[in-house]
Amino acid sequence: MNRPPIYPDPPQIIAPTTGNAEGDEVAPITAPVDPLFLAAPRVSTFHGKQPLTNASGFFFERDDRLYLVTSRHVVIDEATQHFPDRLEIELHLDASNLTRSTGFSMLLYNEGAAVWRQGKDSGGEIDVAVIELDRAALPDESVIRAFSPAHLPTSFDEVHPGESLLVVGFPLGFHDALHHLPVLRHAIIASPYGIRFQGNGYFLTDARTHRGTSGAAVVMRDSSPEAQSAALPWKLMGVHSARMDMGDRDLVLDESLGLNCAWYADILLTLTTPREGDSAA
Repeated sequence: MNRPPIYPDPPQIIAPTTGNAEGDEVAPITAPVDPLFLAAPRVSTFHGKQPLTNASGFFFERDDRLYLVTSRHVVIDEATQHFPDRLEIELHLDASNLTRSTGFSMLLYNEGAAVWRQGKDSGGEIDVAVIELDRAALPDESVIRAFSPAHLPTSFDEVHPGESLLVVGFPLGFHDALHHLPVLRHAIIASPYGIRFQGNGYFLTDARTHRGTSGAAVVMRDSSPEAQSAALPWKLMGVHSARMDMGDRDLVLDESLGLNCAWYADILLTLTTPREGDSAA
């Protein structure tokens, strides 16, 4: 049986974005925005001052520690010779005026050692990376919404075949450049949730995805009564990473499968477990 090859979604190459020019009059935005949009910052990679790519990511919080989650191939990808040395994310500074934002830069190496965490399991390398953020270094007025272990599904039985999902990211770098917000793409679960597809630590989604979506949160609305008053009423199902296709597909006669890999989000429990020598950020 032919095994579908995996095509990691490369981060989108950075291009200039159009926002409000300095000095333009922009009315403050007072309409409430779903906190989901404030949990997913745009990620840009750099080598020194040289911009490289755009990608997606999201915030994850555990035991008062705050992390940025993205795809591992965003921070390093040997196959494409992608070796950034720092990331920059965009932070909101005012929940009622979303036009106010700032860039926050973080180095990927400390004295030559990688600062991100990545993992592997019996199926091999997992295309997820987490970087702990120094809360003291963040602007005091930062507006951040973060997922936590409480947002992870507690039972595979609660996720049904064909369940409707959303992918929260920056396809081709596209986003609301004025208000600095990601866009949502609709998806459904395309393989049994809880079963490792072909023995790997991911499940399949059926969704239209593009470059720049790497590292995006794959979420499902939490309809439980407790979630109605929650600050972030969503379940974190996975981390989008790659598109899948058949290696022997006729490029003229056959369309792309339109299937994608999403790594199970419970890997974040492993990657954010405190290690010996860790100090509170």
